[in-house]
Amino acid sequence: MSELAYANEIVISAIVPVSKENIASRRTIVYQTLIDPSVARIAGEKNKHKLFNKFLFRLNNPSEIDFVSTEKYYEPYLTVSGKYSIDYYRKCNYTVKVDKDITEVILFNHTFIPGQASYSTKSEHGIKLEGEERLIRNSKAFLFLNGTGEESKLSEFPSAPCEKNSQELVESFKMREIAPNMDVEAIRKRIVQRPTDIQRIVNESLEIDERSVIYRPIYKVTYKCPRIGKEAYLEVDGITSKIIRQKQNILSAALRAVVTNLKKLFTIQ
Repeated sequence: MSELAYANEIVISAIVPVSKENIASRRTIVYQTLIDPSVARIAGEKNKHKLFNKFLFRLNNPSEIDFVSTEKYYEPYLTVSGKYSIDYYRKCNYTVKVDKDITEVILFNHTFIPGQASYSTKSEHGIKLEGEERLIRNSKAFLFLNGTGEESKLSEFPSAPCEKNSQELVESFKMREIAPNMDVEAIRKRIVQRPTDIQRIVNESLEIDERSVIYRPIYKVTYKCPRIGKEAYLEVDGITSKIIRQKQNILSAALRAVVTNLKKLFTIQ
């Protein structure tokens, strides 16, 4: 195609790129503990037989398992919500078909010489207009993160009243501190996605309107089995009294998984 003049008049004059950020301060929330340590102990007593294994067999006799201690600690979680917007221009090309006998086209006080369109294998007569397109892209998200910055299941997280002096409790209990910008970087990575075809930016903004670190009370109930010389513990939710997780001997757990798979094989046969 013949060299074409650039139709400058169809493009709005350049605007200096602007990047705006409005980031809210992070709040600290400590959930009230709604169950007594004795309730956590009861939950532990009901489930302590699941903690220990002797060789390949589960230790089902509760009398062989001794209570060690109940400790309360707080596990941190993060909530953050925000929205991102970018108003920008990208380059574009438009090919306009004209009759074969036309040798010249004048648009916007510019002269264009028709030639064969590059996008088709057929013999087509046209002119190419080069310009810019303006687009606006918006994205938003709400994230619920654990203390290491990984996304967690909000549906499994309990609700509870908040302590009145949350910040004082954080200091007195020496609760684990969270990096000040962990939540901001996580949501920034999720929603700030600049298009690759940007020619110039009119406006770009990031608003993070909600940030909280929530400390959840958890009881750690520890037991030991003197006969096999092992200790293990259960973690009980300080709000609902549900068992959150339990720590078992890794080797025993692996052996139990092998036995389970072998049983399945023999059952199939």
